[in-house]
Amino acid sequence: MSDAPVFVALTAEGAALARRLMPDFPGSELHGLAHRVRDAEHLFTDTMGHVADLFRSGRAIVGICASGILIRAVAPHLADKRNEPPLIAMSADGLTAVPLLGGHRGANRLARALADATGGAAALTTAGEILHGVALDDPPPGWRIANPEAAKAVMAGIIAGETIGKWGGAAGWLDPLGLKEASADDAHIHVTTRAMAPDSATLNFHPPRLVLGVGCERDCAPEELIGLAEAALAEAGYAGEAVALVASIDVKADEPAVHALAAHLGVEARFLPAEVLEAETPRLATPSDVVFREVGCHGVSEGAALASVGAEGSLVVAKRKSKRATIAIAESPTDIDPRSIGQARGHLAIVGVGPGAPDWRTGEAARLLRQADEIVGYGFYLDLVADLLGDKPRHSTDLGAEEARARKAIELAAQGRRVALVCSGDAGIYALATLVWELLDSAAAPGWSRIAVEVAPGVSALQAAAARAGAPIGHDFCAVSLSDLLTPRERILARIRAAAEGDFVTALYNPRSLRRTELIRTVIDIFRAHRPPETPVVVARSLGRPDEAVSIVPISEFDPDTIDMMTILLIGASQTRRMRHDGKDVAYTPRGYLSPV
Repeated sequence: MSDAPVFVALTAEGAALARRLMPDFPGSELHGLAHRVRDAEHLFTDTMGHVADLFRSGRAIVGICASGILIRAVAPHLADKRNEPPLIAMSADGLTAVPLLGGHRGANRLARALADATGGAAALTTAGEILHGVALDDPPPGWRIANPEAAKAVMAGIIAGETIGKWGGAAGWLDPLGLKEASADDAHIHVTTRAMAPDSATLNFHPPRLVLGVGCERDCAPEELIGLAEAALAEAGYAGEAVALVASIDVKADEPAVHALAAHLGVEARFLPAEVLEAETPRLATPSDVVFREVGCHGVSEGAALASVGAEGSLVVAKRKSKRATIAIAESPTDIDPRSIGQARGHLAIVGVGPGAPDWRTGEAARLLRQADEIVGYGFYLDLVADLLGDKPRHSTDLGAEEARARKAIELAAQGRRVALVCSGDAGIYALATLVWELLDSAAAPGWSRIAVEVAPGVSALQAAAARAGAPIGHDFCAVSLSDLLTPRERILARIRAAAEGDFVTALYNPRSLRRTELIRTVIDIFRAHRPPETPVVVARSLGRPDEAVSIVPISEFDPDTIDMMTILLIGASQTRRMRHDGKDVAYTPRGYLSPV
């Protein structure tokens, strides 16, 4: 199937249907019309413009709305039908999915998948699919078409009842067409891993049956490995479109050149342990004792290629070398599913989900949570994003077990999984991003250094509190945590004195706990000594949650007994002001725009 779709909902009913479908389409997103849909990752006000932007960007679109809206939105942008993304109109009851455009990019398959998920029907109008259930221009995953422009003529011949010949390897998905076996010269359909000359009358399919086994020195230039691969394919007469995956030894899982080659070919990179490659030694064309001494197997490129195609496959291009890289090619007699071979490079996303409200999640955070295989986090935080997680495995810990959470996430990623480590607020502000990097810096376990790490920012508590209160951090500000579990109390107080003397607006995280009740009093006394009595203090509790409460009080009247660990404080600078607007208190800190120069 094409890329994960964007569900575009214009009503609350449509949004509810999208939310029900999204777990079946990992990586999908919900975009909603702002005044009708609340719980969407992206809100828009201009429906026509938003749909057009998505279409031009190549996103697969499922519009839960009238088909006419979608047609009018994209009509000015129609060009090459082979490059148009799937555009599907779906009824709000989920009973009908109509592929409008993008049949060459998986629209019919996406419509069928949507209908299967709802128990509805896909309204297909493509002649080939109606007659035979086969779309020549939309082959199974992994298959590529060298010359898609030939599909129309060949399908027209089939529909007209002409005898169409097929030459090459097995292709069970074409069986309903009743093709006859023919010679390469007489066939109108070729199924082959070989590169074929362009021919508008012959449809060339390349099944996913080749594996590029690669090895390279550390920090090999991607251009060198890509050039070596392209030369090996071309000289042996193989089509790059028939490559199913790039394979290497597991110690190369973090090698940029390997991933660059996979991206260049549009396939996955998979990695296997040395002992699996060593088992292929009897089949190697160029075994090496030197390589064995270095990495524990007698051949990386040949071994990885052969291990990936299995016992029925064979080495078709022996090891080729450049200055810093090696490559070999193996072929399987059947289609290769990359997911069944070795493991992918592990990916750890440290995701800040904001204070808790769905409106405060970023689109990136929602995407990474949906793309993850497994989720790790404090149970309360996982509950805040339960609507995005579906039935994914969850690993939760108690509030104080931060190191255990971070280690669990890293260990899962080191096993080749896509993992999301959930943090409230921003992942890098008093959260787990820094702990993950600290653990990785210690290289505490084999394989940890090979994982990919991505940090997704979120709306921080100080940003949320400031937004609710007005604009108190409109000028210089800082943040200090009053938790003394990891930071000595005297160091905290030294930072507080510096912030007070420097006249910073100061956000106080973790201001009070059940046992730590006196430190906040000392801190407030320090600020009172450096601030006017009327200085506003923003008291924000449970931001973005049903029991949210925000108030603004003068520092002279602030009572520390009214706060707890769910509270964040913003103590104003000497210039921070308090005013009334629209029936409520507002705090803001002027930056000087209206001051005379």
